[in-house]
Amino acid sequence: MAKWTPFPFAGDYNFDAEGVKSSWARLHAGDLEPLPQDPKLLQAWAHFHNGDFYKSMSMGLDLGLSGLNVANKAVCVYATYLERQEAIRQALFVEVAERTEAQIKQQPDNINAYYWRAYALGRYSQGISVAKALAQGLGTRVKTDLEHVIQKQPMHADAHIALGAFHAEVIDKVGELIGAMAYGAHKATGLTLFQQALKFNMASAMGMVEYAHALLMLDGDAVVHEATRLYQQAASAKPIDAMERLDVEMAKAELED
Repeated sequence: MAKWTPFPFAGDYNFDAEGVKSSWARLHAGDLEPLPQDPKLLQAWAHFHNGDFYKSMSMGLDLGLSGLNVANKAVCVYATYLERQEAIRQALFVEVAERTEAQIKQQPDNINAYYWRAYALGRYSQGISVAKALAQGLGTRVKTDLEHVIQKQPMHADAHIALGAFHAEVIDKVGELIGAMAYGAHKATGLTLFQQALKFNMASAMGMVEYAHALLMLDGDAVVHEATRLYQQAASAKPIDAMERLDVEMAKAELED
C-alpha cells in the first residue's frame, strides 16, 4: 500500500485508551458510535483521534468485525483531507464501500456501517462527478443509506450533514425540478437537515463548513455573507481531536480563497 501522508499537526493530540473513554461523548457527538469496552479497540480509536490514521486503520482491521467502524472512519477521513493523489483517494473510498457492504451482511444492525458506506460512496461520487454518479444509481444508494441511519438514530448529526449535502449537490448539478422528480432532492429539506445537525452537535466545524458549501451551491452570491459567517465560526472552533482540526483548517482555507 502507498505510504500515507502524515497528519500535519502530529503531536497536538495525545489520547490514550482511557482518555478516549472519558471523552467519548464529546468525541463521538457527530456519529454516535457506541462506546467500546475492548481496550485494544479503544486504542485504535486513540490513534484515530491523535491523527495516526494509518495505524488506526491497521489496528481496526486486525480486530476483525469489531474494528471495522474505526478502520473505515480512519480511511474516509484520511482520504477526504490528506490523500494528495486522486486515484489513491478514489481507491480508498471503493475499499470502504466494499468492506461495509460485507460488514452490513454480517452486522445489519450496525448503524455506522451504513453511514460509512454512504460516506464512501458519496465522496467517490464527487470524484467521478455527481452527474455521472447519479446516472450510475449511486446517489439513490447514498440517500437510502443515510435515511436509514437517521430513521434508526434520529440525532445522528453527521448523517444529517451528509444527507443535506446530497440534496444540495444533486440540485446544484441537475436543478431543482429534475432533482426533485428523479432523485427526491429538495432545497428546503437539505437546509433543514443542516440546521438539525448543528442543533444536535453545535461544535461541528464539519457541519458549518458543509452547510456553507451547500448554501453557496444553492443560492450563490445571495448568501455569501451567511456562508462567510459559517466559515468564520468553524475557523474559530476549538478542535478536540485530529479530525476536528482538519475541519477547522479547511474552514480557514475557505476564508483565505
